[in-house]
Amino acid sequence: MPDAVDVVIIGAGHNGLVASAYLARAGLKVTVVEKRDLVGGACVTEEPWPGYKVSSLSYLCSLLQPRIIDDLELARYGFHLYPKDPAFFTAFPDGRHLFFWRDMAKTQAELARYSPRDAARYPDYEHQLVRLAEWVEKLLMTTPPNIIRRKLGDLLKLGRMGLDALRFRDPEIVHLVKIMTQSVRDYLDERFESDEIKATLCTDGVIGTNGGPSTPGTAYIMLHHVMGGATGVRGLWGFVRGGMGGVSNAIAQSAAAAGVNIRTGAGVARVLVREGRAYGIALAGGEELHAKVVISNADPKISFLKLMDPEDVDSDFRSEIEKIKIQGCSFKINLALDRLPDFTAYPGSSLGPQHKTTIHICPSMDYVDRGWEDAAAGMPSENPLIEITIPTAYDDSIAPPGKHIMCIFAQYAPYKLRDGDWDTLKDAFADRCIAAVEEYAPGFRNAIIHRQVISPLDMERDYSLTGGNIFHGDMTVDQLFFMRPAPGWAQYRTPVQGYYLCGSGAHPGGGVMGAPGYNAAREVLKDWRGRL
Repeated sequence: MPDAVDVVIIGAGHNGLVASAYLARAGLKVTVVEKRDLVGGACVTEEPWPGYKVSSLSYLCSLLQPRIIDDLELARYGFHLYPKDPAFFTAFPDGRHLFFWRDMAKTQAELARYSPRDAARYPDYEHQLVRLAEWVEKLLMTTPPNIIRRKLGDLLKLGRMGLDALRFRDPEIVHLVKIMTQSVRDYLDERFESDEIKATLCTDGVIGTNGGPSTPGTAYIMLHHVMGGATGVRGLWGFVRGGMGGVSNAIAQSAAAAGVNIRTGAGVARVLVREGRAYGIALAGGEELHAKVVISNADPKISFLKLMDPEDVDSDFRSEIEKIKIQGCSFKINLALDRLPDFTAYPGSSLGPQHKTTIHICPSMDYVDRGWEDAAAGMPSENPLIEITIPTAYDDSIAPPGKHIMCIFAQYAPYKLRDGDWDTLKDAFADRCIAAVEEYAPGFRNAIIHRQVISPLDMERDYSLTGGNIFHGDMTVDQLFFMRPAPGWAQYRTPVQGYYLCGSGAHPGGGVMGAPGYNAAREVLKDWRGRL
C-alpha cells in the first residue's frame, strides 16, 4: 500500500507552497509534488545562460500579501524587495519623456509639462484609487459567498458586504461601479486630458489581458495592479532580490521548516477518485500517493479536464469549466546585455532613473487599441505594447559585473493564430519587439548578448499555463469573486469530495499574491476540523 499523508498538493507554484506551509503549521502531514525540477511555477528564477539569473515569467512583486510575508517569516528565508523609484518611464516618439515618481510633488511637476490641469487633479485620482483599493483588498483574503446553492452563511456574508458598501458616500459608490465595469480608456478620459499621461496609466489595465484600453472591464484590471503593499507602499511594485524565484524559494523553505515534503520532478497523471471522493494521486511513472485531501494548484482546466476522468466530474460543473476564458496574449523576452540602453528621450547609458523603473513603449491609447485589434484578428501586434524592466539596476546578484538583464513583457501575442504557429513565428515577433525598442534607444540591439523568447505556447507547454494565460483565466467581471472559477464553487471546494483548488484560477485571481493558497488552506482546515 502507498504511504498515506493528510494532504497532497499538485504543483509547487507559489500558491501551492503557501497552502502547504499553513497546513503544515496547523499540524497536517503535507506533500507537494511538482512536475518541473524547481519550485515556483511561473514565479521562478532560472539560469538560461551561465551567470545570469532570470525571472523567466513573472518579473515584479507588489501583490504578495503582507500577512503571508509575516506569518511565514519570509525575510528569514532571504526574501527582500527593492521598491521601484521612479515607478514609470515612458518615452515618446517626438523625443519627450514622462516619469512617475514615488514623490507626489515630483510627479506633479512632470505631469504639469503635459497638462497643468491634470497635474492638479492627479493627487485626487490617486486618493480615489487608494480608497477603492483598500475596500477591494479586504476581499482578497476572504472566501467569497456562493451565489447559487446558497446557505445561511452565504446570505449573511452577502449582507455584510452590502452593509460595508453602504459606508461609501454616493459619489464613491458610482466610482466603484464604474471602475468595475468601464474600459480603462473611459475611466481615464473622465479624469485627464493629456494623451501622454493616459497612455502611461492605461498599461496597468491591459497587461496580461485580452483587451485594449477601449475594452469594458479593463478599468478593474488597472485597479488590480495598483493594489498590494508588499513594498510597504500601496500599489508600488518592486524587484525581488535573486529574481522572482526568491519569493517561491523563501516560501518553500518556510514550508519545509514546518515539515512539508516537496518532491520535484514528479508530474501528476491523474487524481484518484472513488465513489465521488478524491483519495490521492497517481504520478506519471505509475506511483500512487494516497491522501485524505488533494489540492490542485494547477489552473481549473488542467485540474478537471486533464487530471480527472470525465465520469469523476459532475457534467454541469465540467461544462462550466470548459467555458472558462483562458487564452493568453502575452509574450516574454529575456535579454542579457553588455550595456544599458541609451534612450533618445532621456540620454545616457550610465545607470539613471530611466533604467530603474518600468519603461513603456506605447505612445498613445490608440496605439495600444490597434495592437489589440491585430490580436483579436488572430495576428501578433504589428506595433506591440512593450513593458521593460531592468532588475540589475537594483540587484547585483543576478548577472556578472558590468552586465545587465532586461525583461520585456510584450503584447499582443494571441495564443490562437489565424495563420502559422508560435514555434514558427515567435522569433520574428521577438525581432519586431526588439526593433520597437531600438526606435527609442538606437544601438540597443547591438548590446544584446543572449536572448530567451517565451511565447504563449511555450507558457502552456513549459509552465503548465493553459492557453498561455498568466492569470489561470481572464480577470473579467464574469470570472471574478463568486464567479471564480465557476458560479457556486468559489469557496475552493469542488464537486469531488476532498478535492480543492488553491491556484490563481480561484478567488482572488492572478498575480503573485499568495491569497488563493492562504484562503484554500483556511477552508481545508475548517473541513478538517469538521472531519471533512
